[in-house]
Amino acid sequence: MAFKVRDMGLRAASALVLAPVALLAVWFGGPWILGVLLIACVVLSMEWAKMSAPADWKAIAAAVALALCATLLSQPNEALSFSLVLLVFGGAAAGVFAKLRGQSGIDAAYGVLYLGWPALLLIWLREGNTAVGFYWVTLAFVVAWASDIVAFLVGSAVGGPKLWPRYSPNKTWSGFIGGLLAGTVAGAAMAALPEAGVRSIEWSALLGLAAALATMAGDLWESALKRRFGVKDAGNLIPGHGGLMDRVDGLMFAIVVVAVGRTLANYFGAGT
Repeated sequence: MAFKVRDMGLRAASALVLAPVALLAVWFGGPWILGVLLIACVVLSMEWAKMSAPADWKAIAAAVALALCATLLSQPNEALSFSLVLLVFGGAAAGVFAKLRGQSGIDAAYGVLYLGWPALLLIWLREGNTAVGFYWVTLAFVVAWASDIVAFLVGSAVGGPKLWPRYSPNKTWSGFIGGLLAGTVAGAAMAALPEAGVRSIEWSALLGLAAALATMAGDLWESALKRRFGVKDAGNLIPGHGGLMDRVDGLMFAIVVVAVGRTLANYFGAGT
């Protein structure tokens, strides 16, 4: 058994601090979740700039953060299409700014889109203070956390063939399968809430599976990005996890899938 006891202890301690903050922001919604997201986007912008443009990271971080914050303040829960267009223009502006400073314009623009899209969708899913909005956001969090935690535990305990050794040498197929199963079960369990936005436990389980798969994909995608930039972690903010981006990479992808799931549920009459 290859449990890394110290890593697990650090992860657990970090989760005990971060999880309540995230859940309280989701619970209160409105300006609370917006405030937390604004702070998170500033931190994530700094981590992205340090990875992608270390020689001029402060200026690039400011440009990316400005584009993200301006977009989040555009009331995406009421006008998501406008906010998404604004995000694209913000990414283009950050890219031009980076290019003028001799940095990669593509990396700066991609950073805005990569970090901004999930943040916009999170506000849109929450719908202010509605009970249904709370369900959908909580679904994304619970599935992402369940799949990530179980994948780590199963992968550490069982081991076996590596999932993608070129970019993420520590992840295994056993952990991947365990994470998918955990996400599916978590999605199905969420359907029991009175505020559930889906009326079918099968639909909720399927959405949990899709979100768990997205969580795994998001984690692997960030591993590939870090390998490209030649860094081990996105930062060192969170003990046991590295940077904030290392902690939310899978959740970012899960939020996108849950947003698509809600749209489909409403369209096909599976949800409210």
